Amino acid sequence: MAVRHRLVQASPPAVWAVLADPDSYVKWVVGPSEVTPEQGQWPEVGATIHYEVCLGPARLTNETVVRRCEAGTALELEAKAGRLGTARIAVELRPWGEDCLVIVDEHPLRGPGGVLHNAGVELLIQLRHRAMLARLAELCETREGAARDGAAGGRRRPVSAARPGAGRA
Repeated sequence: MAVRHRLVQASPPAVWAVLADPDSYVKWVVGPSEVTPEQGQWPEVGATIHYEVCLGPARLTNETVVRRCEAGTALELEAKAGRLGTARIAVELRPWGEDCLVIVDEHPLRGPGGVLHNAGVELLIQLRHRAMLARLAELCETREGAARDGAAGGRRRPVSAARPGAGRA
């Protein structure tokens, strides 16, 4: 089970706004391209999005289904990767002062992914999560920074790059 966290210098509502926007999915999740809403209203339970994942010359058509949604605090997804199987991806948001602690927990549910899950696969998932959380943080911090700049007349709160070690997981 791969669990990773990151402190994002944005409020939990700002992070939730990104998670709840299906068009933002390809901007923070590593792999997918061009998301197509398929069923329901993202991120309501049962909502589905389709997308392609390119692995070299191979193109995989995948879908992700919302299995649990607690607006503002938790989003659990089931990623279906065809013959590769399915995985549960849980994203939890916790207030941390003015910031948001984002915790991602992923593990295989069905198919070869579960059978082949080992320390090597776990390492690859951890690397993917590191990149995914960095993308999410950048997207949230940029959006919230722009909103704060507008509201504060140009005063800006430093982002994680300005504080050594901040936001690293």
